Amino acid sequence: MRSRASTALAAGFVMTTVGGLAYAADACDALTARMIRATGASLAGRAGSGAVFRAADAERMSLACRAPRRMVFGSLAREPDRPFFALIGRAAEALTGAKAAAVEVLALTLHQDSLLTGAPRQGIAGRAALRCETGPRADSLAGNITVCILTGSGATPLRRRAGLFVRRPAG
Repeated sequence: MRSRASTALAAGFVMTTVGGLAYAADACDALTARMIRATGASLAGRAGSGAVFRAADAERMSLACRAPRRMVFGSLAREPDRPFFALIGRAAEALTGAKAAAVEVLALTLHQDSLLTGAPRQGIAGRAALRCETGPRADSLAGNITVCILTGSGATPLRRRAGLFVRRPAG
């Protein structure tokens, strides 16, 4: 037999869990809206903790809101046009705070290296980590010749972590 306290405690746990799920959904909605504003893409659908977008410069653009947050970009072209890489840069700026131009250059470089070696290449620009590969695929992204996966690099400026102002020197 359960006491009132344990029943209330159990009810509180359920409410916290449901509230946490609602908070996670709200956070994903906010991130999805930020991606739409930053990239100009439109929302194609939402399922669970992810979103799929329609973008003029990519055949595939999806967002996974769960940690670690990541975005997947796919193109059917072996050598996508420059706007594909610019889209990755804008999304990286919205997702990680990295400079869009730096991530765009990184994406172009990784793509070219992948074309030359036939193997996936990865790198970091600021707070953005990127992995690009070119070639036929046999996984859920089958048909996409060029695929780039964007995540946060995990690099947090020491000044911010220490609670100091970023633009002012320490001391």
